[in-house]
Amino acid sequence: MVFLTLQKSQRFLASSRQVHKTAAHVVARSAPEETVTSSFASFIHAVRPEHLSKIVRYRSKRMILDSIGVGLVGSTTHVFDIALKYCLELYSSVAVSNVYGKPGVKLSPTLAAFTNGVATHSMDFDDTWHPATHPSGAVLPALLAASQMLPPNSKPNGLDFLLAFNVGLEVQGRLMHFSTEAHNIPKRFHPPSVVGTMGSAAATAKLLCLNMTQCTHALGIAASLAGAPMANAATQAKPLHIGNATRLGFEAALLAARGMEANPFILDDISGCSGFSAFYSIYQPRSLSTPNEHHEFLLEKQDIAFKRFPAHLGMHWVVDAALSVRNLFINYAGSFSPSLIRTIVLKVPVSKYINRPFPNSEHEARHSFQFNACTALLDGEVGLSSFTESSIHRQELRELLHKVVVEHPEDNVANFDKMYGEVAVLLKSGDVLTGKCDTFYGHWRKPLSRESLLKKFRSNASHVLPEEKVETIITMVDNLENLSDSSHLACSL
Repeated sequence: MVFLTLQKSQRFLASSRQVHKTAAHVVARSAPEETVTSSFASFIHAVRPEHLSKIVRYRSKRMILDSIGVGLVGSTTHVFDIALKYCLELYSSVAVSNVYGKPGVKLSPTLAAFTNGVATHSMDFDDTWHPATHPSGAVLPALLAASQMLPPNSKPNGLDFLLAFNVGLEVQGRLMHFSTEAHNIPKRFHPPSVVGTMGSAAATAKLLCLNMTQCTHALGIAASLAGAPMANAATQAKPLHIGNATRLGFEAALLAARGMEANPFILDDISGCSGFSAFYSIYQPRSLSTPNEHHEFLLEKQDIAFKRFPAHLGMHWVVDAALSVRNLFINYAGSFSPSLIRTIVLKVPVSKYINRPFPNSEHEARHSFQFNACTALLDGEVGLSSFTESSIHRQELRELLHKVVVEHPEDNVANFDKMYGEVAVLLKSGDVLTGKCDTFYGHWRKPLSRESLLKKFRSNASHVLPEEKVETIITMVDNLENLSDSSHLACSL
């Protein structure tokens, strides 16, 4: 019965893609865009591959490659195993979509999206944008799964895939710019659980070639499936935020394709009735123009931040500052000797959920200014092994943590575009060694080189894939525009 249902869905979506792709080449009169919501739906429906500039294609392919690598290494984590077993044991479905790092395992499309989303954020190793969110993990797993769901004669090509991915990014970025609150490190809800769900719905709607009305309803349905509180940061529940965002946005698009309706004004600011504004205390929506030959994607205006080690983005400032202090210390004393240290002062923004003096788990450690600064000082690096139980609880690290004092200068705001990290080591001799970082390597102002990005990807992917498969994925992503069937990318994972 489930198989028949999937076959019917495949036929429906296949015919939907054919009808709407044909319609895309017909110049038709369009109704006036009277609402913000309709303007977003019109954009999703009307945007074409030729609107993607060279720089947007370049940057988004870097994001796709990095996200796949992060997902692959994330498939080795305990929280991923929990999510995978949950899907395998509790759901009976037709398995057609691949799971990161598990060549012999397939799940139903939406559950594959969920599981791969969990893998992507399981180590907090995925990309970050400004205003703050994790854009790739909320979109890419849905598109990979959807590409495998469609029958052979309706598979989207690589350029279709790349366009849909960028639609998902664009919708996330535009929504975050509707509120000044979104520009700062979040306090109430985890952004990808909100804008990521909307981005997933938009991206999947584009890949499935839904019409403008269906795109409108997909956004409306997705808004009812969005949201997760920040209290679950630094716990095993946080990766579920990405898993749910990519899965539920995917489901919103599927429901819209089947005829489900939602409020057609969901993105508009309507007095007395909250739509998407329910997520923000300050909300000023703006229409999204129908793309023309001069359309400029947000990704063209601002690059993405790629993480060099698996921890919250804020950690990257204090780690780089701490590493510079460690170098000064070695030049000063000949070697790094914790016994010479009286106090370690961290000057960081106010952000309660990443101010954790004595973390007791890997997830707390990934969200601790103190832990990451002290690890960098002690080891000269922060990496995958830094967050093992043995590393977290070692005596010499705990002794350093007891010496940490945190300060919050007024000019150090909780904003990924404006914050800095400063580490000052006060020695028992009275000397002070200080390091400061206002732009770490990997930030959008200081992008990773291709060599560094490939090194990260190869390191991550090699945990679960043989070398030849790792290189195949690199080649496939590099040439994504020329891929005749985008499901080949998902099959390679």
